[in-house]
Amino acid sequence: MVRLFKHYVPHAVLLLGLIDFMLLFVSGDLAWKLRAAQIGMDQGLLADRLAMLGGFSVVVISAMISVGVYGSEALRSMRFACARLLVAVSLSIIALALLDFLMPGKTFWRSTLLYAMGFSIALLMLNRLIVGGILGASAFRRRVVVLGAGLRADRLRKLSEKPGSGFTIVGYIGMTESQPVIPEAIARSAVPDMSGFVANLGASEVVLALEERRNALPLKDLLRIKTTGVHVNDFSSFLERETGRVDLDTLNPSWLIFSDGFSSGRAISSFAKRTFDICASMLLLVLTLPVILIFAVLVKLDSKGPAFFRQTRVGLYGQPFQLIKLRSMRTDAEKDGAKWAAENDPRITRLGRFIRKVRIDELPQVYTVLKGQMSFVGPRPEVPQFVEDLEDRLPYYAERHMVKPGITGWAQINYPYGASIEDSRHKLEFDLYYAKNYTPFLDLLILLQTLRVILWSEGAR
Repeated sequence: MVRLFKHYVPHAVLLLGLIDFMLLFVSGDLAWKLRAAQIGMDQGLLADRLAMLGGFSVVVISAMISVGVYGSEALRSMRFACARLLVAVSLSIIALALLDFLMPGKTFWRSTLLYAMGFSIALLMLNRLIVGGILGASAFRRRVVVLGAGLRADRLRKLSEKPGSGFTIVGYIGMTESQPVIPEAIARSAVPDMSGFVANLGASEVVLALEERRNALPLKDLLRIKTTGVHVNDFSSFLERETGRVDLDTLNPSWLIFSDGFSSGRAISSFAKRTFDICASMLLLVLTLPVILIFAVLVKLDSKGPAFFRQTRVGLYGQPFQLIKLRSMRTDAEKDGAKWAAENDPRITRLGRFIRKVRIDELPQVYTVLKGQMSFVGPRPEVPQFVEDLEDRLPYYAERHMVKPGITGWAQINYPYGASIEDSRHKLEFDLYYAKNYTPFLDLLILLQTLRVILWSEGAR
């Protein structure tokens, strides 16, 4: 994987995205030339339309990221990828046409966009047929040697076998005399020269998957492997990179302390984040105020009670604040205390089911963002009752409060809606990854992919 602004991006995804960008650039230029030929206009110099073509490519790529074109399922399923591609290109063309209507003569011509849409869909699908087939092969996967043959090694084996995995395991070395879980593992005693063994397998990385490091860590061998240019990684860091979450089962305080992350150089990033929150929340409140008011009236007509729902949540550094949403449940929904929402929850009103599905109930939270109590991106804030219980049951739960809570987050786009301790555990792993690796780049990815969650109602309940 390639690390961009502290976030890991698979090589296959990065390569596919770069080729897509070039193809979109070509599609836009072909569309321009075709339209110019039709009306007998001089095509002009390519340099004169570089900004226009670049803008077109960026908008379409952003839409592709938003709807999940570069997700693991799209990479392994041509049918799925084509469906998402059609949605992404269509949305971006509509957005560009609207921009041309608002700023005529300043952007891409609407008559040219139709041709650009056709060229883009054809070339992008062809890219997936040709390049996508190559990327799915093991040629683009990193070759990994695993030191260990126990349960941790078995977890890595299962992870490598998942569709879309970015690595393949070429060998296991059992480092102890205990019975191996991986039957094909080679005993340490049978490998006199570990660095030579790794080199002969053509491995680019060695991962420590030892159940117990005490008296089992081959420091001399690891040093020799490292100096030959092979990357050496520990189990927790490897899982964090490959899964986009912090694995609680193997997490220990020393790893959190000494691993990369929780950078002190966040002053500029925090300032940029707050500036974006203020500007975006003000604009969004102006644009959505009519929608909020209309649905506030509808909520009042649909069921008895106030239009807005206020609830105490736990925010930054564990400080409480008041969360505001459009009411989607009956007024007596929490008469016996706060409860997680369940599938087909009888407490949800008729209108509430709809506004939850399309996320309209979340719009008033934008005011909380403007006040500075929340951000657009961050871990979802929980009620104090849940927080107290989860801090007792889940290790490191309090660390998720070291960043400001958000309307959407890394857990929300990567894990379906959950309403149990186990679900909270999985979501905490994603929240810790976000808190550890936060950058504006990661925020941008989350905001773009939130559109996918809304369009396909992923996680709504």
